Amino acid sequence: MNKKHLLTAALIGAGAVSLSAQAVPDQPKEWEKCAGVAKKGKNDCGALDGSHKCAGQAKDHNMDTEWVYVPKGTCDKLTGGMVKKVKPAKK
Repeated sequence: MNKKHLLTAALIGAGAVSLSAQAVPDQPKEWEKCAGVAKKGKNDCGALDGSHKCAGQAKDHNMDTEWVYVPKGTCDKLTGGMVKKVKPAKK
């Protein structure tokens, strides 16, 4: 490969790296509880109705009582998503 082709390949490779870095959003600073969108067995914590107190126990997909954390502002964009109040951690 001559120097011209090598330089072109390097520039194309650098552009691809630059584009892929821009495609990944920044880590969210704020989160919200989003009910109604968790997959079966993929909920983040206890059910809103108190039927269980642990993650991973959702018995079906998209139950109103099961939730996951999503970046703030995302839940309203999801079909069936309902923002729920986050309870402060116990001290």
